[in-house]
Amino acid sequence: MDVFLELLVREASAVEFEGPVLRARADGADAATLERLERDKVAALRVRGMLRRRAKREAELSALFDTAGDLAALRGLDAVLAAIVRRARQLLGTDVAYMTLNDAERGDTFMRVTDGSISARFRGLRLAMGAGLGGLVAQSAVPYNTGDYLADERFRHTMTIDGAVREEGLVAILGVPMRLGAQVIGVLFAANRSARPFAHEEVTLLSSLAAHAAVAIDTARLLEETRAALAELSEANRLIRAHSDAIERAAAAHDRMTGLVLRGGGVEDVAAVVTEVLGGRLTVLDDEGRPLVGDASELDEGVSEAARSSRALGRTVRRGEVFVASVDVGAAPLCTLVLRAAAPIADTDQRILERAALVTALLLLFRRSVADAEGRVRGELLDDLVFRPELDGLHDRARRLGVHLDEPHVLVVARHDGQRERAAFWASAQAAVEHGLAAARGQEVILLLPGDKPGVLARRVASELTAALGRPATAGAAVGPLPGAYRESQRCAEALRALGRGGDGASAAELGFVGLLIGEGRDVPAFLADAIGPVVDYDARRGTHLRETMTAYFGSGGSLSRTADALHIHVNTVTQRLDRIGQLLGGDWQEPERALEIQLALRLHRLRDGL
Repeated sequence: MDVFLELLVREASAVEFEGPVLRARADGADAATLERLERDKVAALRVRGMLRRRAKREAELSALFDTAGDLAALRGLDAVLAAIVRRARQLLGTDVAYMTLNDAERGDTFMRVTDGSISARFRGLRLAMGAGLGGLVAQSAVPYNTGDYLADERFRHTMTIDGAVREEGLVAILGVPMRLGAQVIGVLFAANRSARPFAHEEVTLLSSLAAHAAVAIDTARLLEETRAALAELSEANRLIRAHSDAIERAAAAHDRMTGLVLRGGGVEDVAAVVTEVLGGRLTVLDDEGRPLVGDASELDEGVSEAARSSRALGRTVRRGEVFVASVDVGAAPLCTLVLRAAAPIADTDQRILERAALVTALLLLFRRSVADAEGRVRGELLDDLVFRPELDGLHDRARRLGVHLDEPHVLVVARHDGQRERAAFWASAQAAVEHGLAAARGQEVILLLPGDKPGVLARRVASELTAALGRPATAGAAVGPLPGAYRESQRCAEALRALGRGGDGASAAELGFVGLLIGEGRDVPAFLADAIGPVVDYDARRGTHLRETMTAYFGSGGSLSRTADALHIHVNTVTQRLDRIGQLLGGDWQEPERALEIQLALRLHRLRDGL
């Protein structure tokens, strides 16, 4: 059976299935083997026949689907009808396929499309109603077929029709009606130049294609009838589309602005959407007329008047090239948007500016309410944990806010410059999302977040807060009892800024010797006093520069001349200063171990001065 399966797989011809039987007979196989091979051969041929029938049926269905797709795609009528005729010829395996349509004005039928025809006379043929096979099909609305047209006496033959058929060389012809309801509008034919029968399945397939052709013709008629109406409506449709586009553009801009706010965006993000959609330069003013976005220096006194008019009218007000939209709350201005446009702005696009003003106002109000709420709840709790840890019930208060203090937490202090409300809003949002706490104090925000990796959290907070503010934010982080962790985190942030690493984040453990000295529990003042205290005190009393001289001396590798050049003084002066330092610190101050300690102290003192 395997050999027959292989023949089936490679779609062998029917005669090849005799091969295994003939080879077995030639090899002297016994009768039982030959009988089994005969049975397998018959079964394989049956399977082959079934597969070929299915393949043919699939091809027929595919053609019908393709034809339906042509109709759905509203292709040109000529292309659709030509495709239907071509598919009829291919699927039925005939030499020629063609289509005739009824001419209601002349009362006959004419050749509309042909495929495979070689006779110009045949392609230009017209048939009287009732004449020939096609005329009979058109008149009776019933399919007809003949195995030998010229010899078939069922049809009314005419010299014109018979001559065209002889010239084309047609013998077997099948015709099916193309009907719309009870009306026949044409006939679809499949014809062969040799005698052949037409099976019932072929009649059904050609009828299906004829139905598709009728639908295509009727669709074309309907399209033609509606074309005039569409032309009349085109101008109105253009105006409606332009208006609709403007409305959709405004709605899309509003959705984008609302989405930005929901994702934690700020006034700058809303302003960016406005300028992206409308162009120009946008300035956003707060309730006191201070710029939140953009430059207010180019705004004149007319903007204030326009802002008052906008609040009174509730609409955008134009002053020359400037468009102003302002929002108030309780008769008090909340924000004003001033757009200096590069080109005129349509009335519908002015709604975008109005929506942006409304979204900005809601954003500012929301920030105020969020900041107040967080300040009263999470902020107060964090303040108590850091500065009043002896209070009772702190853990219960935290638990009610979804914060479990028994689990590991990291305290982060982020220093920033300006935009206090935005920083507080961002910190509150982060704390709410991560089940932590946040508070704002002056130019810093404090966060208590779940975790046990202070360095990682510090860098993340610094990066995200910097992105939110649009300017550097520096974060320090620590773990342990919160009062001490707060002090250590604060010192870490201050040390990073002093080291020129603004916008970065770190824990004390990541700052090298600086971290060891600024970490909680380290007595930095005592260390400085012990290492270089006498020199610092001497400089303070006498107004000298001994500490500066030591720094330059160590920085020059102990070279007197390079130290003098760095300080712009004479070498003798350097020598005198170094002698004075030796008197204050002791003669061993340049020994390696002592020198290292003094250099660390000098650097730490410099950092502390910069904090």
